[in-house]
Amino acid sequence: MTRSPGHRQHPDHKVAERHLSERIKVSAAGETLADSADVIKVEEDGSPVRYYFPRTDVDMKRLHSSSTTSQCPFKGVARYFSIETDGKELKDAVWSYEDPYEEHLALKGRVAFYDDRLPQISISPRP
Repeated sequence: MTRSPGHRQHPDHKVAERHLSERIKVSAAGETLADSADVIKVEEDGSPVRYYFPRTDVDMKRLHSSSTTSQCPFKGVARYFSIETDGKELKDAVWSYEDPYEEHLALKGRVAFYDDRLPQISISPRP
């Protein structure tokens, strides 16, 4: 593993991870995409709150790998997935860090959803 260049260059930038004790559900068009009590909440300066789910609690059959990638200087390279729901493709709606920087190893292989960009996706606590 390598250390994050972002944290070295911007030591005051916060990326806080916290395991939640409650169940969190992700749905799109009324269909459950993820439901888990093993969610990591990430609060990062300048970004919306994100929830990272273990793949075992995500309906991975509904996700289709995309050729899109992005580079986060704090977490690493993200690879993206699209979702087909209700007859529509939600392009690059989900991402994962397959090999994150060592400061964020807990995110490895988990997936997160763009609920703020795609109104079809909702994330909510579950009893």
